[in-house]
Amino acid sequence: MKTKHIQFTTTGTCSRGIDITADENNIIQQVQFIGGCPGNTIGVARLAEGRHIDDVIASTKGILCGNKPTSCPDQLSQALEILKQTPAE
Repeated sequence: MKTKHIQFTTTGTCSRGIDITADENNIIQQVQFIGGCPGNTIGVARLAEGRHIDDVIASTKGILCGNKPTSCPDQLSQALEILKQTPAE
């Protein structure tokens, strides 16, 4: 099975990046946040794995963290938008 992968640099969050792999059908295989609050980022990653990219984008886009203009889940949605357009290899 072909896969696609992205290493996304986050902005405006405690996490510094997100490493994501999806298959050719846009099913998320792996998500790993770099930095950030482990309880939240590990939880978000596990909830995303095995789901379709579009479903996760719909669930996480626009979530804010306190008074910040974004959040780790929102950054995940932004990374997934890019990954969705990436061809599988």
